[in-house]
Amino acid sequence: MTVQAIARSDLVPTERMQWLLDRLAIEDEGLGDPTLLPPAEGRALAERTNMRWNSNLPEMEAADFAVHAPEGHDIACRLLSPPGAHGLILFIHGGGWAFCSRDTHERAARLLAVEAGAHVLTLDYRLAPEAPYPAGLNDCRTVWEAVGQTHPHLEACGGPRAFAGDSAGANLALALLLSLQAERKAMPDAALLFYGVYDADFETRSYLDQQDGPGLTRAKMMRYWDWYVADPANRRTPLVAPLQASDADLISLPPLFLNAAAIDPLRSDTENLVRRLRSFGRMDPYILYPGVVHGFMQMSLELSEACLAATDAGRAFRELTGT
Repeated sequence: MTVQAIARSDLVPTERMQWLLDRLAIEDEGLGDPTLLPPAEGRALAERTNMRWNSNLPEMEAADFAVHAPEGHDIACRLLSPPGAHGLILFIHGGGWAFCSRDTHERAARLLAVEAGAHVLTLDYRLAPEAPYPAGLNDCRTVWEAVGQTHPHLEACGGPRAFAGDSAGANLALALLLSLQAERKAMPDAALLFYGVYDADFETRSYLDQQDGPGLTRAKMMRYWDWYVADPANRRTPLVAPLQASDADLISLPPLFLNAAAIDPLRSDTENLVRRLRSFGRMDPYILYPGVVHGFMQMSLELSEACLAATDAGRAFRELTGT
């Protein structure tokens, strides 16, 4: 089943995207690949370089607090509340399950809050390889349970609720949906999934076409997977690779909004998920953004497509939840 034809021109960076890639190459010259460094060093480098996207933040209330986890640790959270916010989006940041934080995704989360007209809740879940699967997923679940139990910092967040996430964050958001559904627990009204990683198949069309980037590469994704789930035999559970879920489980999910970047090794993950959904009659909205690379929604300071994607996601939240 054809989801959306990929033209050769879609795989050519837009003029602005190419300008930005050239600028980043100059800024990052000599820094190396963070996935080839010891994890703590790579994480610190990724944190530092991602902060360039987090200036000129949309103004809104921001409250930091912690949710205590059953395992005994505290999960740092941040509630972003634009004026007139109605509803709540639990936003799970990407970074290969190993890098990034609330801070690296602050501007992206704030833009989503503005465009959705909703509160956005971010969190610092435990990261691989020090805390491989299922640690991060468990932390996301703990924070969602705090929402359901009306944590004191979340008492004013009435209205519809949704999950959102980018890249590995989209993986965690979808895995959390499947986990809650299997246990008949309280579910959100919708989910917004941005260029997610949904399987550990490194032979897809986009993994082969975009194996050398720009930006995310096949080799980097393989290293991320090695950190998150070291044994390939354990990568076939739906809570690790959601494309392994049964048709029955996917059919029963709440409404989804999906997007993908054309120049991205992970593009086929989203395309394959959309094909599955379409094959049994679900018509969850899906948008492909041509000429941009993985992680482009981080680049809203410089890239109009990032601003457009935030607008599209905010509109999807309102339409899917009826607000």
